[in-house]
Amino acid sequence: MSIAKRIRDITVATLNERLEKAEDPVRMIDQFLWSTREEIIGAEKLHQQYAAHSNHLRAQWLQAEAQKERREQQAMTALKAGEESLARIALHEKASCEERSAQYRELYEQSKGNTLELEEQLRELRSEYQTVYDKREYYAARMESIRLQQRLNNRYHGGAGGPHPGSMFRQMEDRIHDMEQEAKSLRDVRRMGRELGEQVGSTVKSAVERELEELKRKLQKEGWSS
Repeated sequence: MSIAKRIRDITVATLNERLEKAEDPVRMIDQFLWSTREEIIGAEKLHQQYAAHSNHLRAQWLQAEAQKERREQQAMTALKAGEESLARIALHEKASCEERSAQYRELYEQSKGNTLELEEQLRELRSEYQTVYDKREYYAARMESIRLQQRLNNRYHGGAGGPHPGSMFRQMEDRIHDMEQEAKSLRDVRRMGRELGEQVGSTVKSAVERELEELKRKLQKEGWSS
């Protein structure tokens, strides 16, 4: 198991342990998905670089192989012509080509192995991303169910749904009753005011009449006749 794979397993295990305890699991999953997506993008770029490098190494290896075979043919041609010195030179160059071919082949096989390992890691990352994304959809559905349940509860408890019609009409009835009582009280005060005014007027009139009679008696004593 590669180091990258081991680290990913630890991360996923930690995520699974924390999801059920999280207040907002969807947000936690979104952070994890973002991080995984960044890893996928980086791995894809690295895979492209490895693929290009592998193709270059393979071309160098095949070129050295072709040169090796060509030098061998040149050595055989020189021997047939009786040119042993030229044959030795061609065989010497053939050995150099063979060594270079072996070196590039080793590098190519190593690069190809790394490319295959990286492809496997990419498959795992993509599969992991999809698995966690599906889990995100599940937790998002759960959070939406909770949110809708809270709205339903608030409606029945005089929350976001507004007051119950029965309560609303009781409040209107109380308000109208208060207004009626206020109007009745004002009417009673006005009636009492008029009655009091009449009483005051009658009292004043009686006092004036008494005083007038008193004056008449006083004048009669003085000899005045009406």
